[in-house]
Amino acid sequence: MTPVSTGAGELDRPRTVVPPGERGATRIADRVVAKIASQAAREAVGTLPPDAGRPTASVVVHHEVAHVRVHIELDYPCDIGARCRKVRHQVVERVGALAGMQVPEVVVQVERLHLVAGPGAVQGRTR
Repeated sequence: MTPVSTGAGELDRPRTVVPPGERGATRIADRVVAKIASQAAREAVGTLPPDAGRPTASVVVHHEVAHVRVHIELDYPCDIGARCRKVRHQVVERVGALAGMQVPEVVVQVERLHLVAGPGAVQGRTR
């Protein structure tokens, strides 16, 4: 028969402390970072027309550095440059905060503009 350990001797042994660099690593999948970037773009874009698609993102991560491409649809007329800057800023901030990654590049691609008719707007061309 093999002796059964009571565990008393195990408590008396000093614990070995493993240095942080040798404990292992946490790897966040590219698709998770892409979901974070998509959600950040949604937050930055705000409300869109009902027929607009939700922002999507694709990401390439290499050594804790994420390169992000975001596809968005915007209402028009609007300040497209300002909206894209807001998206870039939000994506960099959220991916950095939630995934702990650097984001040196965010490419914002405007896929479609949705014409928003204002009050009294005329449909079609005018002279």
